[in-house]
Amino acid sequence: MTVPTADTSTAAQVHSGPDQLSINTIRTLAMDAVQQANSGHPGTPMALAPVAYVLWRKFLRFNPRNPQWPNRDRFILSNGHASMLLYAMLHLSGYDLSLDDIRQFRQWGSKTPGHPEYGLTPGVETTTGPLGQGVADSVGMAIAERWLEQHFNRDGQPLFDYRIFALCSDGDLMEGISHEAASLAGHLRLSNLLWIYDNNNITIEGKTALAYSDDVAGRFMAYGWHVQRVSDANDLAALERAMQNAVAETSSPSMIIVDTHIAWGSPNKQDTAAAHGEPLGEEEIRLTKKAYGWPEQPAFLVPEEVGRHMGEAVGRGETLENEWLRRAEQYSRALPELYSEFERMQRGELPGGWDREIPVFPADAKGLATRDSGGKVLNAIAKYVPWLMGGSADLAPSTKTLISAGGGDFEAGNYSGRNFHFGIREHTMGAILNGMALSRLRPYGSTFLIFSDYMRPAVRLAALMDQPCIFIYTHDSIGLGEDGPTHQPIEQLMSLRAIPRLLVFRPADANEVAECWRCIMNLQHQPAALVLTRQAVPTLDRTKYAAAASTARGAYVLADSEKPQVILMGTGSEVQICVGAFEQLRADGIAARVVSMPCWELFEQQPAEYKNQVLPPAIPARVAVEAGTTLGWKEYIGSSGRVVGRTDFGASAPIKELLKHFGFTVDHVVAEARSVLGK
Repeated sequence: MTVPTADTSTAAQVHSGPDQLSINTIRTLAMDAVQQANSGHPGTPMALAPVAYVLWRKFLRFNPRNPQWPNRDRFILSNGHASMLLYAMLHLSGYDLSLDDIRQFRQWGSKTPGHPEYGLTPGVETTTGPLGQGVADSVGMAIAERWLEQHFNRDGQPLFDYRIFALCSDGDLMEGISHEAASLAGHLRLSNLLWIYDNNNITIEGKTALAYSDDVAGRFMAYGWHVQRVSDANDLAALERAMQNAVAETSSPSMIIVDTHIAWGSPNKQDTAAAHGEPLGEEEIRLTKKAYGWPEQPAFLVPEEVGRHMGEAVGRGETLENEWLRRAEQYSRALPELYSEFERMQRGELPGGWDREIPVFPADAKGLATRDSGGKVLNAIAKYVPWLMGGSADLAPSTKTLISAGGGDFEAGNYSGRNFHFGIREHTMGAILNGMALSRLRPYGSTFLIFSDYMRPAVRLAALMDQPCIFIYTHDSIGLGEDGPTHQPIEQLMSLRAIPRLLVFRPADANEVAECWRCIMNLQHQPAALVLTRQAVPTLDRTKYAAAASTARGAYVLADSEKPQVILMGTGSEVQICVGAFEQLRADGIAARVVSMPCWELFEQQPAEYKNQVLPPAIPARVAVEAGTTLGWKEYIGSSGRVVGRTDFGASAPIKELLKHFGFTVDHVVAEARSVLGK
């Protein structure tokens, strides 16, 4: 379809009514804010202003006075570089975002950062910046709404019926995560989801034709989406018709392709890359405002008529929420137990006795894989926490993450299930978990540790947003054996530890697994990665060694001597090697201490007194054992310690041969301990 060129000669007619006046207020606020910051993206807000206006004015259900109203529609600006579009809408619609906040765009301490950040700006539903993340989050939100609707709407008592709207760009659709997310959304027939694609044909480098010629409509129709096209973003009637059709669609997610002109109305920068990532410039702003029939001064002008017109959103929102509150009151009387569950979920609280059936595992020299004990603990918890749900990237039989009793499959036409089949889509699985967590569910997703690389951007955003997602990673070391170096993680564990705010747990045995789950479930504002073995590890005799309850402190003394000369420390499956070395050293008359360190981050939060009790500075002889990169262990072993780890990749061979070849044996750890002691 030929995209018509915008007729900027008609821009002088903007004062013909409140609609066009409001749209150009959005445009000029974006131009002025980016110019004052001398940084940002003015062109896309200028192009999308009519789209945002129609959506927020006619379709989006929200209450500016209560941005967290549970049944509000969600709006996501996935092309987060156009953040001034969202900030302008929030300000004009009556959210707690002042004109001074707009003036402070991209400045230190402001509520208007360069890309929208969840928890910082009222009305921002998710952090968007890395392209594709926002639309993938929207799929998680749509999944969550469908589950909430199925779970809570009973006996003619509706509690949830909201929709999810996302604006996206060519950059979003080029990123692979959008393909994963769109494919799954189409498969699940999430008709509560609408994406609006800003088809402006421009990227930072120039025309999209340099690298992009996808048939977007064809792609999304092939995914099972309902697709429409609006050929002129300034045609408000066409936009409204397309959105009405999308909202009326009941069997598929919807995509509206809107042909736009970046920097619409700018005489010299419309349809150019120059309007994408830099200010228009004072002279170009003057010319553009002239084309709009807009006063050149003052900057950040919001006409009183626009303030009144756009401010009507406050009254509409309060009416919508009050109507819902009346329904909620009726619901609470008719279904008090379910309503109490809803309230706990909204507050992030766990039901009483949620951990009552977490098993205590008896000592067992043969033991079991921590993925197996993890599955047992997960099911014991899921029985009492109905909103704990998740799945895997097509690996549930291997990661042991299926909820057995009362689980069921979440699938098209049956949205009550708690077991999600994400398919082989690790990246979008991570982002979907974020969308679900932002909707107050408690989601988990699982795959092999090596594939955490495929979902790292989403894990990082979970940490940035303080969302309590649970990332379960199994097959955590060279211990998976014959699959070889392509599947044997080396650097992944330390890579996850490098993400701020993420708690990384690598338990040593089944009882540490149970304690890790206790820690994880009590998190309200922090994601966790639970890293588990494929191979069996002994269940330690806790009458002989320290109880696993100290797992909550991140590291603890597992085995000790009266006057230890050397400290052996490790995580996960290597703790058993440290215990074996401890016993052998003791038999040889050498006093040692074993420290299990299942979560470095929790250990670092402990008082210095506790840390010095576990790792006394007076004992410099230390050996760390972990089947991964040695990076990071220097913090704990000091200048004279040793690390038994890997500085290269693994190999394909039976596990016993690999462990022996790479030095993960009791004899080798004993030799290293003797070496640091000079014995």
